[in-house]
Order: sequence, then C-alpha cells, then structure tokens
Amino acid sequence: MDIFHGRESEIEEFRQLIDLKSSQLVTCQGRRRIGKSTFIGHCGDLVSQAYTISGLPPRADIDRESQLVNFSEALARSFGVPRLTLDSWPKAFHFLSTLLPKSGSTLVLLDEISWMSLGDRDFAGHLKNAWNAYFSKHQGLVLVLVLCGSVSSWIEENILNSTGFVGRVS
Repeated sequence: MDIFHGRESEIEEFRQLIDLKSSQLVTCQGRRRIGKSTFIGHCGDLVSQAYTISGLPPRADIDRESQLVNFSEALARSFGVPRLTLDSWPKAFHFLSTLLPKSGSTLVLLDEISWMSLGDRDFAGHLKNAWNAYFSKHQGLVLVLVLCGSVSSWIEENILNSTGFVGRVS
C-alpha cells in the first residue's frame, strides 16, 4: 500500500483495528476535497475485501426513498446481486449484513453519511440498531465499518456525541 505523506500514523491505527480481530465502527470526517474517501480506499488494501457506498448529494427533491434506491443499486453493483426494493433503512442495513463475507477482513465505507441520512431523522438510530444486531455480531469476520463525511457537525451530533453510539465508535 502506498503511504500517504503524513498519514503513516493513521494507517498504523487502521492496521491495529484489523489486528483486534473484531468488528470496529470508525468515523472519518473533515472538510470536502481533502482525500478522506481516497485514504479509506487505500486502507481497503489492508483487508480481504472493501466496499464503498456513497450517499447522493443534497438537492431540492432528494428524499429517503432516493437514498434507499441509490443504496440498493450500490449493493447490487458491489456484491453482484439483483437490486432489491428497500423501503426502510433497517431493511437496507440488514440486507447489507447478509451480503458480507463469513470470514476474513472487510471494510465497508458509508461515504457522505450525512447525505445518506437525508429525509430520515431516525437514520442514526437505525444504523446504531443495525450495528448492535448485525454488523458487530459476525463471528469469524473482521468488519471495519467506516462512517465518512464532510459534514463534521452531523457526524459529531449523530454519532460521536450520541448516547446511542457511546462505547461503539473505535
């Protein structure tokens, strides 16, 4: 893996997460166009498999349904499965969990997570429930679920400072 100049310690942190041999929930935030997604993509070289799902950018008519269709299409492309109609985030997260490999190490990047949440004020709660019920429970799989975004305030409010995620974020 090519080393990002000045990011050696972050790459080492990622290696240490994988060495824990258990599922990890990670956040990556910062202003737009600084290389967050690219950096996480390179961290994907350290695991057996890596997948990226990006939220659709905000626009006047974007809603939860649009984000769910986009999520379903990304799953279909990434995992080579038919696109399902997903009518809720709990179903979407459960479907993703069923597609994950049974062993090895896997990175799943949910990129522009705040965009993905548009139109659903309970999005973070659904994600927390999915983490507890599915993503953290895969025996034999080291899953690193990365929540990434340029709207740092959303990540701080809904993930880092949320009582629902206390003790869950690596």
